[in-house]
Amino acid sequence: MRRFLLRRGALLLATLFIASIAIYAAMYLAPGDPIAVLTGGRQVTPEARAILTERYHLNDPLPVRYWYWLTSALHGDLGYSVGARENVSTLIAQRAPTTMMLVVYTSLIIIVAGIGIGILSALKPGWLDTAALLTTTLLAALPSFVAALALISVFAVKLGWFPALGDGVGFTDQVKHLTLPAIALACSSLALVARITRTSVRAESKREHVQTAISRGVPARQILRKHILRNAAIPITTVTGLALASLIVLVSIVEQAFNLNGLGSSLVTAAQNKDFAVVQAISLLMVVAFVIVNSIVDFLYALLDPRVSLGTAAV
Repeated sequence: MRRFLLRRGALLLATLFIASIAIYAAMYLAPGDPIAVLTGGRQVTPEARAILTERYHLNDPLPVRYWYWLTSALHGDLGYSVGARENVSTLIAQRAPTTMMLVVYTSLIIIVAGIGIGILSALKPGWLDTAALLTTTLLAALPSFVAALALISVFAVKLGWFPALGDGVGFTDQVKHLTLPAIALACSSLALVARITRTSVRAESKREHVQTAISRGVPARQILRKHILRNAAIPITTVTGLALASLIVLVSIVEQAFNLNGLGSSLVTAAQNKDFAVVQAISLLMVVAFVIVNSIVDFLYALLDPRVSLGTAAV
């Protein structure tokens, strides 16, 4: 366990370092005058221009500018957002709860509905299996932004069951506002998890030890829990982990569609306005979340299958 944590900690630091270089360089090598971006395109006096140039080290080489930014970030100073006119740390603290709640809500839908549909489809061949296959095939081909528009049109505009835009106030109201975004974000991932679960459970159900347990009269629930799901858990865990990690990227599209005040929509707006500090901070935060999700999946491998060592692939 200690070696696993040390390896993952070193991997996280190395990933963050490489990602920070790539993100910082990409932003400052993009076309456009940094001073114009910082001033919002307004005309400034030569004195003000000189102050901004000195403050942001714009006359220094790129590695020097990166070093100044990195040391400031390590001390908790992520910079100042020109567009939002506030510190980036404050902006992230304000927007992160909405994104976190949306991701958690979506994750619950994917895990419960995706795995549940997959198990039912595998164990109940016939019309239920056919319906599940048709539904998941449709959902897998449905982009998040198309699902968002369809959900808004039907459930918000025509039926009026859910609000179309905004975050909501209070826990209950927030859940109501985030229901449609969570469903839109979950659609394609839910379908993928359901199909992999169906395939894995059906394959395990045909193995000899399962048939032997059935012939010996072992209760069906015990067979499902101990003999089928336990052995099918590795591929299900893998695809579920990848699906949850993908939410970190897809959340930007859904937040824009539903006008949510989260990190994803802030990232899109900042990228459009070349708000360097916000793009760098949120992008790095997403990289951290992605690496953490992958580390959790690796850890679950060892819990589910003793033959798998922490930090190594399943054989």
